[in-house]
Order: sequence, then C-alpha cells, then structure tokens
Amino acid sequence: MMAAELDLSDIQGTVLRNRPMPYFGSYLVFTISDASAARQLLQRLVPHVTSAADWDNPPEDAWINVVFSFAGLRKLVDRAEDLAGFPAEFRQGMARRNVYLGDVGASDPSNWDLPHGGNGFDIGLLIMAGNLELKEEKLAIGHAALEGLAGVELAARLDVSVPSTMREHFGYVDGISRPFIEGQGGLPLPGQDVVKAGEFILGHENELGGIARLEGPEALWRNGTFIAIRKIRQDVAAFRKFLRDNAEAAGGEEMLAAKMMGRWRSGAPLALSPDGDDAGLAKDPGRNNDFAYNDDDPDGRKTPLGSHIRRVNPRDGLKETLTDIRLHRVLRRGFSYGPELPEDTFDDDGIDRGIVLAIINADPGRQFEFVQAQWINDGDFISQGERTDPIIGRRDRTDDFQFPAKPVRRRVTGLPDFTLVKGGEHVFLPSIPGLRWLSARQG
Repeated sequence: MMAAELDLSDIQGTVLRNRPMPYFGSYLVFTISDASAARQLLQRLVPHVTSAADWDNPPEDAWINVVFSFAGLRKLVDRAEDLAGFPAEFRQGMARRNVYLGDVGASDPSNWDLPHGGNGFDIGLLIMAGNLELKEEKLAIGHAALEGLAGVELAARLDVSVPSTMREHFGYVDGISRPFIEGQGGLPLPGQDVVKAGEFILGHENELGGIARLEGPEALWRNGTFIAIRKIRQDVAAFRKFLRDNAEAAGGEEMLAAKMMGRWRSGAPLALSPDGDDAGLAKDPGRNNDFAYNDDDPDGRKTPLGSHIRRVNPRDGLKETLTDIRLHRVLRRGFSYGPELPEDTFDDDGIDRGIVLAIINADPGRQFEFVQAQWINDGDFISQGERTDPIIGRRDRTDDFQFPAKPVRRRVTGLPDFTLVKGGEHVFLPSIPGLRWLSARQG
C-alpha cells in the first residue's frame, strides 16, 4: 500500500470504525436558535468526540460524532460564500431531491417523521456503543454539554439496536461487504476492493485522479465527509407473506429470499454457494466476500442481475460497459430500530420498525444519489428496463422480479412496498479540527 496514511486522529470515528456487534446507539437531532449557544456546545463536545485513531482496535467500543445539516452550518458560518462551494445535493437537502431519489407516494417527504434540514434539524449527535452502559455514558456526556444552553433544543431522538437474532428485521446478516480505503492502515480482506481515500474523505486523492475538495475554508472541510442518512421502515409481515406465497416448494422461501438479496440470509453469497446455504462460509471473512461476476456468472444464473447486492455493488459485472463502478462506491452502515416482529407472524402489528442507513461519501451526487436513482430504482444499466431493486426499490413503475432458473426463467409479480422512507438528510461530518474551527467562529 503506497498511499499516504490518513490523519486518523483528525477524522471523526464513524467513517472508519467497525460497527460493534451487538450495537446500541442513538441519533439525536437538535435545532439551533442561538449560534453562540451552539458554539459553546461544540466547545464542550469536542474533547469527547471520537476520532478514527486505532479504528481497528479501539480502546473503547463506543463513540460520539457530530454532524450538521446545511441549515445548521449556515447558522454557524458567518460568510455565505464559505458554503457556496458545498455540493448542491447537500445545500438543497434530501427532501427537495425526492423525485430524483424515488421518494414518492407513501415515501414522500410529507409523510416523513424524522426532522430534516427543511423542518427543524440543524445539528446531530450520533452515538454508538457495544453495550447499553457505554451508550448511557455517552448520552450523559451529551446531556452535560447541553446544560444551560437554551439556544439548542432537542427535536427528535431515535434509538437503534441489533435484534436478538443478530440480523436486521428481514432476517439477513448485515454489514458484510465494504470497500477498503487507501491509507486506513492494515490490509484488505480477500475480495475487498481498494478505493482512493478521496471517495470518502475530503482533501485526498479520489478515483477521478484529483483531490476531493470544496471551495471555501479548508479548515472547515478537510478530512470531513458527507453522510446520507435514511430512516427506512420495513414491512416485515409483507415480506414474510410474499416469500410464503411465492415459494415454489416447501422451504422455497429461503431460496427466493436469497435470489432477491444475492446472499442467503446467513450472509453466504449465492456466487459461492448457489444451491444451498453455507453457514461456515457466511462466518468466514476470508471467503464470504471473495467473489466476482463477469467471468463466472455474467448472466446472473447464480446471483441474479437484479438482486440487491448486485445492484448496489456490481463489482466487475459492468466491466464491458462504460460505467466505472469505482466512481459510485459508498461506505454503508446499517442500524436497526424498533422491536422485532414475533417469529412466524404474518400480520403487521402497526409498530414502527426498520433500519437507519448512514451512507458515507465525499460526493453525494455521483455516489449515494447515483446509486439510489440509477442502480436501485432503474434497471437500464443491467438490461432490466424499469425493474427496481426487489428489496428496497420503488414500486410505482414496476412490481416484478425475474431471474434465470431451470427449466425456465422465473418471474414473480406483485412485489409490495417492503420498505418506506420515513426520513432522510444529507449531513456534513466535519473533521475534529473542523469542529474546533466552527466553535471558534464569531457571530
């Protein structure tokens, strides 16, 4: 690895830190009515903000990180021109990008229940821990930092934790595949693609061969990044019913679930275990992500072209096209919220449950938004027409999923909305020196 080592002590920890397992966390978002109070809050918080130093062997399995919506940054940055060079997607806010992103119908921002930059979200605390006691300790730090600051008010709180199954609510093991960032230290796992640091961290070389940078004060943006936050409600009962009703034979639910995802629910990839689940493979980080598509499975006979994992990371499957997938890689973190739906229950209980996605990218337009609009919610790039992602895609255009099978191709229809977007925002995660810069501004 010839890339320069990253300034890990400057980078907020969530960019690189591995998610604890089990995990317990909270998303807390606040409004700012007094910029001086917000600066005081930052001054109190900065000593407790966790960096990415020792990311692979942290001294404490917990962290606090701080993010801002564009509305929040505008309240702390004196000169409007200092923010004019930030990406348009961030400045507009995710709610205003809804048509392009496919957040329509029941997923329209008018139905969201999580505050965003257009309706009362300025600054957020992301707290994550490996146990409840550590989480409470981090929350106590946040409460103490807010003491006496009337100009910063809590707008919403969303708690997350892994279900007792150690899987997300649809039953899949989550968080297996992620890119390796040049300069992070260590060595990539087998099958892990190595990506330029500037795809995720500003101030470093990106896959376009330039330095990922913004116009404006370098002290604000260097070693920072953007995170696309998505709160997604999962209709677990509908998902279970669909698998049950469309299974071809007894036990066929698991094969259909694997075809839709591209992995068995254990995490074993169809590319390496196409005919049945393999729990040992699923648990082996040296093998469970070590596969490609172009030479062995170009037509999707093992891993369907339209499956979820093949859409969000086509690997070498687009090798013969003009698309450079390295320009569209993201770092994805997923955190479940809400209670589990009891096993073998096929009726919705009306309780909100789902997943919060935190998608890290240095260029929201060509990374998260491209993947969401072009790969998840369109099928042209894989000759699937308007077919969308079978797990999380929009359903107002098409509602079917097809894949090669014997003796004839299999097509299932009537896919319901397994997921609904209930909130979202592009947020900026400054470096720790960037937080200090913001805290020292004079209003």
